[in-house]
Amino acid sequence: MPDDPPPSEPPLAGLRVLDLGRYYQAPYAAFLMAMAGADVVKIEALGGEPLRRPPEPGATRGRASYALAMLNSNKRGLRLDLKHEAGRELLLRLASVADVLLENFAPGALGRLGLGDEVLRASNSRLIHASGTGYGSHGPDRDALALDPVVQASSGITAVTGPPKGPPYKAGPSLVDFLSGVHLYAGVMAALYGREKSGRGRRVEVAMQEAVYPALTSCLATLYYTGRPEATRTGNGHHALSPYGLYRAADGHVAILCTTEQHWRRLARAMGRPELGDDARFSSNRSRRENTAALEAEIEAWSGARSRAEIFEAAKACGVVAAPVRRLDEVIDDPHMHERGMLVWVDHPDLGRVVLPKSPIRFDDNAGPELVPSAALGEHNAEVLGEWLGMTSPEIERLVRDDVI
Repeated sequence: MPDDPPPSEPPLAGLRVLDLGRYYQAPYAAFLMAMAGADVVKIEALGGEPLRRPPEPGATRGRASYALAMLNSNKRGLRLDLKHEAGRELLLRLASVADVLLENFAPGALGRLGLGDEVLRASNSRLIHASGTGYGSHGPDRDALALDPVVQASSGITAVTGPPKGPPYKAGPSLVDFLSGVHLYAGVMAALYGREKSGRGRRVEVAMQEAVYPALTSCLATLYYTGRPEATRTGNGHHALSPYGLYRAADGHVAILCTTEQHWRRLARAMGRPELGDDARFSSNRSRRENTAALEAEIEAWSGARSRAEIFEAAKACGVVAAPVRRLDEVIDDPHMHERGMLVWVDHPDLGRVVLPKSPIRFDDNAGPELVPSAALGEHNAEVLGEWLGMTSPEIERLVRDDVI
């Protein structure tokens, strides 16, 4: 009997989501929902969210920045003043017909506006209220201000990043924002599943510091076994494994990691030097650690004479864990991600022709919906209020005159 065909509708089709998020964390969780088929409405203050006022060179105030464009595809835009009583009333009306409300305001901020969790729940008992914070809604650090680099520092990421000697470094990407954004998405999905059984919504909370802690697993294991905090900062290397790091190529560098003896012997074969696998200096991980300088000289005598692409192909052919170190301008043109549909060229009304990402989550091996560029500020005011609340044109025009939307 043939397998049933996959569902034709995206999994979150029909789900209504209010995205009050700013910057990266909550907007990314809402982006994943939009790419899974949800009707996501991005709600911004009258002046726009902070990413419309970015410090990026060349960005224009009020228009989409590149970062905003990356995180807000396939969302509709609603401009709403929550400091205005009528604006707060309008949000509650929207929440009464929504499935999910996401925000990453400071703890208690919605409550101070009279829109706390109890008020939201009273308007809609089925609503999932998802809140992303730096340190959570309770605890001694609850009110500490949090941005990604600060939470990297407080969570231990900064302490384990950088070369063994010298100052620690923050990680280049906004790891904490996006790890916590993915956790926020997962929390909403779990809450929606629970609602199917209970019929009731609930509050979901993700603290940035807590979301990133599990990513320190290997570093915490090093601390456990060595008892030395300084052993957890190893730069491009590893405190116990060799070879493991970055090696010179003819046109840059490559990453090569050997975590087993089989990996090392495969690398020796890829180098055309299978005898190195039995060389007494390199025949065990311990001996390779003791002869690191000689080992690296052997590897770079091979890698330094070849391009990154040649090394990558040789690694794939021999089952070696390796990859080229690529610049960002190379990554955005990556043929593999473009062929898979993860990266696409889009004609954005504010930015021109740019590469934007889709969701890394696939359903039935489908790359997902066509990308719709991020909305202009308040672009869908009338559309959303008409569809969700049945408001008439005169009612909407009155809200515009009163500076509510």
